[in-house]
Parts: sequence; C-alpha cells; structure tokens
Amino acid sequence: MTKFHFGLVHAPLTPFVNGKIDFETFDKAIDFHIAQGAEGLAIPTHAGESVSLPVAERKALLERAITKAAGRVPVIANVSEAGTGIAVDLAQHAKAAGAAAVMASVPYYWTPPDSMLIEHFAAIAEAASLPTYLYNSPHEMNNVKIKTPVVMALITKSSHIAGLIDVSMDWQFMIEVIADASRVKPDFQLVAGTEYMISAHATGATGFLAPTAIVAPQLMKKLYEHVCKEKYKEAHDLQVDAAFLYRLFDKHGAAGLKVGAKLMARDCGQARPPLPIMDGVVVDEIAHELTKVKALATEKRGW
Repeated sequence: MTKFHFGLVHAPLTPFVNGKIDFETFDKAIDFHIAQGAEGLAIPTHAGESVSLPVAERKALLERAITKAAGRVPVIANVSEAGTGIAVDLAQHAKAAGAAAVMASVPYYWTPPDSMLIEHFAAIAEAASLPTYLYNSPHEMNNVKIKTPVVMALITKSSHIAGLIDVSMDWQFMIEVIADASRVKPDFQLVAGTEYMISAHATGATGFLAPTAIVAPQLMKKLYEHVCKEKYKEAHDLQVDAAFLYRLFDKHGAAGLKVGAKLMARDCGQARPPLPIMDGVVVDEIAHELTKVKALATEKRGW
C-alpha cells in the first residue's frame, strides 16, 4: 500500500453559479486552501455538498482538483455512496484520476448490519487500492456507527485500510479504536473530523479534517501546529474559537458555511436544493455570531 499521512486537510466547498459548478471559482478555492496551509484536500465532502452531486459531477470535480493542485498537496477522494457498486466505481475512478487516498462513510440511507459494512468498506478499499479512511459520523447517518470490531475485521481483510475519521466525538470509542487498531497495524491513523483538535489529539488523533477552514484557515493552521507540539495551553483560546465555528456551522450546515465564506469575501454561491437559500435574517445571524470569533480579526479577506 502507498504510504500516506493524513495531516491538516481542508474540505473545499463546491461553488455554484446558476445551478452549475463554477469551476473558475473552484480553481481559486484550491489555490487559496493550499496557500493557507492545507496539507491535503478532501473532495467533495458533505461540506462540499457531495450528496447533491451526480456521479459525473463528482468525478469531474475530483479531476479538476487533482489537476489544479498539481502535486502541491495530496487530494483525498470522498467516495461515500448509498450503494456499494456506486462507491466502488467512484473508488476506481479516484485511483485512475490520481487521488492519494479515499474516504468513505457508511452507506447513505441504509442501516446495514456490521457484516455488510465490512463487505462494503472492503470492496471500496480493494477497488481503490489506495489508503482508505473510514468516515464515522453517526449523527449524519441514521445513527449507524463504525464499531471497533468492524475496524479490526477490516484491517485483517484489507491492507488498504489506513485509518478512521471520527466525527462522533465519542472519546471513549476513539481511545479504544486507536489502541486496538495500532496494536495490529502500527501506522493506523485516527483522524478528527471536527475542529475539537485538543481533545482529539489527546485521545490519539494525528490528522484533522477541517471544513471550516474556508472561513478561518489561519486559525486552523495555528491550532493544528500547537496541538501537534502538545502545546495545549497555548492552543486553548484558538480551540475556543474553532469549537465556536464548529457549533455555528453544524447548526446551519453546508448552506450556512457558504454564508460564512461569502462574509469573508470568498463567495461560493448558494447551496443546491434541497438545502435552503439563506435569507437576510440567517445571514445577519451568522454575521453577528462571527463577530464573537476573535481569531477572525487577523484572517485574510478574499481569495
């Protein structure tokens, strides 16, 4: 398996204009994230409205990101889908397009038993033949969890299983899974899928997926650097701001994150239906909430 380390990874938004992907703005976003310290890019995640993109658009977006990144940072392909066959097709495409790794959630909508989750993820990993990260986000996925025994079975079944991205913030689970998995696979990586970096790092996370980096990239970079050096005291105020952003945009979703980006002069258009069009009241609320984030005072505006 190709060696890969999941560091500070940004999750770019998918910009739209008149309902179609705005590739010109997407190119600007790729350059922006790299210039602001991203060590990798995940394309397209839920923050990037992956579930509103047909397969052809997902493939086109990934290809564009890989071309634009031009080897400056690795690109991780999100191949999450409801059907195993569709996810396998996306995984094969990711390999052919030049992705460095893939990530996948449990199947959308369905609530399969653990035995079928194992088959689902193993098929994706083998199809990609790339480092494969399991994405655990029960609150987004009908409370379907990736349990420690599932992870352990997958490590045995496929050499391509590289780590787990956790959004559950179930610290007991995170400690358990990294402890058990690393005994069998020493380079297995735990990745935090939220901005709660101090707590995640203390449990064993060594990688971070940061969707709110479109709003506050330097905040995420400084927090990540402090945490990696275990300078938790110095990281405290940054963590408070990062956690505030996480809660704000967890409440308002991808559509709200696009409002935040626009308020920072990085307009990515409106979210696609069925996500809501953000009106003046919500925009004003988000703008007001952002004034409480001290770190934004030093963040760059625009691309």
